[in-house]
Amino acid sequence: MLTIRGLSKSYGGARPREILRGIELEVARGEYIAIMGESGVGKSTLLNLVAGLELPDRGSIALDGVETTALDDAQRTLLRRARIGFVFQAFHLLPHLTVAQNVALPLSLNGVPPGQAAARVAEMLAAVRLSDAARVHPRELSGGELQRVAIARALVHRPLLLLADEPTGNLDPGTAGPVLQLLRDQAKRESGAGILVTHSAAAAASADRILTLTPDGLRPENKEKL
Repeated sequence: MLTIRGLSKSYGGARPREILRGIELEVARGEYIAIMGESGVGKSTLLNLVAGLELPDRGSIALDGVETTALDDAQRTLLRRARIGFVFQAFHLLPHLTVAQNVALPLSLNGVPPGQAAARVAEMLAAVRLSDAARVHPRELSGGELQRVAIARALVHRPLLLLADEPTGNLDPGTAGPVLQLLRDQAKRESGAGILVTHSAAAAASADRILTLTPDGLRPENKEKL
């Protein structure tokens, strides 16, 4: 379902620094994978490229048969809005909207009728245990609660591909377990797929397979040895 071929990305001007080089990856329908690696190795950059938020210097990305790297900015935005759910490390919630309005945003952008959207938002807030926070604003929430709102927003439109960047970084162990199960279940529903980026071996263990990103590319890991 997701195919990455020869993906490379550098940053900088006269003396650019290569972050990713020749990345190859296949993610099948129904598959949920975890990507680990040291800080600064390019894990978040890889997710941004897959989401179409940035373009690679070389290589291609195809999602469900559509080569996203060949689309223009407007086309990538529409595809991302409809088919990708992204849990950002920095949450990116809109402070002037309530929790329910933040979660509903992908549905509004995709033209889902208000009644259907309200039911979907209620379902997702219940799934992340934040039903009582629907009418409050982000400034009134803790870091862990903000993270759960961001997760609900990423899942509410039932994306084909879920991308999650350190989704349990602000969660206590008691909350992290159910959230990881929710991410896994939602990523696999309706023949979807998911990519989890994490430093946590415990979080990675929820995935079907684990890859480690290094300067030389992606290498498979044995889950039992983590």
